[in-house]
Amino acid sequence: MGLLRIMLPPKLQLLAVLAFGVAVLFLENQIQKLEESRGKLERAIARHEVREIEQRHTVDGPRQDVSLDEEDDVVIIYNRVPKTASTSFTNIAYDLCAKNKYHVLHINTTKNNPVMSLQDQVRFVKNVTSWKEMKPGFYHGHVSYLDFAKFGVKKKPIYINVIRDPIERLVSYYYFLRFGDDYRPGLRRRKQGDKKTFDECVAAGGSDCAPEKLWLQIPFFCGHSSECWNVGSRWALEQAKYNLINEYFLVGVTEELEDFIMLLEAALPRFFRGATELYRTGKKSHLRKTTEKKLPTKETIAKLQQSEIWKMENEFYEFALEQFQFVRAHAVREKDGELYILAQNFFYEKIYPKSN
Repeated sequence: MGLLRIMLPPKLQLLAVLAFGVAVLFLENQIQKLEESRGKLERAIARHEVREIEQRHTVDGPRQDVSLDEEDDVVIIYNRVPKTASTSFTNIAYDLCAKNKYHVLHINTTKNNPVMSLQDQVRFVKNVTSWKEMKPGFYHGHVSYLDFAKFGVKKKPIYINVIRDPIERLVSYYYFLRFGDDYRPGLRRRKQGDKKTFDECVAAGGSDCAPEKLWLQIPFFCGHSSECWNVGSRWALEQAKYNLINEYFLVGVTEELEDFIMLLEAALPRFFRGATELYRTGKKSHLRKTTEKKLPTKETIAKLQQSEIWKMENEFYEFALEQFQFVRAHAVREKDGELYILAQNFFYEKIYPKSN
């Protein structure tokens, strides 16, 4: 553009700039159309795959005749929080599904919206509970907690999740939107081209690094109530804690992901048999790493920690961490720096009436 200013008169320079701007807008519009087309294609392919599966399972009779053993009549829902090592963990589920004989399904919501419409909630609950061909099933997606009980479901799915230090999660997400990761390095990201560091964003008061952006893990656990998404709501925090304790089978933390996987393998071997060894040795376990990520300075961290929103999100994180460590302490023992799952530590006795 500097050469243009030297060689062209002012009016032509202006026209050149306008033409360049129009060209950029046109290209961005075309990229958006391509992304929308790709999304439609993915949904069409998914629907076709579903129909094929249902047809295969109905060759020998109608679906309602399908009976399941109690061990197979199980559904796990992993309503994964973005940038908490969720892809690393989900890859393990995909790698094990054929060997352990269960199905894995991705819940792909439009624009990754974590809140489902009421009608989609009904559809989802019906699919999960009555889709026998997909049981045992492992569902995963960026969807906030959904209470199946309010839909009259007797046997609820098993919820699991992983959360992360709130500032570390936000920093990772900030750079992910700009530079992507090594999982799909060629994919264009929403903020691609913005070279501003996280520190510079915080110093300038940018919206992408504002304390309000920390408010994510609480509403994901709180659920589909409007108050859950009211940033800074104390009620939402307490509801998230309640759900974590009462509605989730196990919640791990990114920083101790291997221990989370080990506990799942011990407690739910139907799905996770072999998961710990696969995590330790598999090529995909640490595949997704955000590109160009720069750690924030102490000053940046201190500034974010002044906000009430960080204090609440961090309170929830510490609450989850304490609960996870409590569960782990009663499930494993340490020997020579290694953790080992405890064997069964109870038995039955004094059984009456005595058999003849």
